[in-house]
Amino acid sequence: MQYLDNYYLSKEENLRHCLLALRDIILSMDDAISPAWKYGMPFFLYKGKMFCYLWVKKDTGIPYIGIVEGNKIEHPDLILEERARMKIMLFDIHKDLPVKKIKFILEQILDLYRSG
Repeated sequence: MQYLDNYYLSKEENLRHCLLALRDIILSMDDAISPAWKYGMPFFLYKGKMFCYLWVKKDTGIPYIGIVEGNKIEHPDLILEERARMKIMLFDIHKDLPVKKIKFILEQILDLYRSG
């Protein structure tokens, strides 16, 4: 967990608050979601399976949630970019997080995991 703590603490204040708020939203979705450190980034597992992760675009500094099975749902705020499986949702650190939208998207993905 030291890597996770250091990841968040190393970010500038506005970005850190955004990432920590996103972390709390993700963890609040289901008791079976747990934090992990994978591939040098904060990941979230659902019953041991990779669910989503937090990252910051290096070129723009924009934080996002990467959703592992994102290609299985459609939502206008999810971006495929050059990935085949994962989609991302970008956030503006100077605006309030769209909590209802985030939870709606994450719930759709959780439903996929729950149904097998």
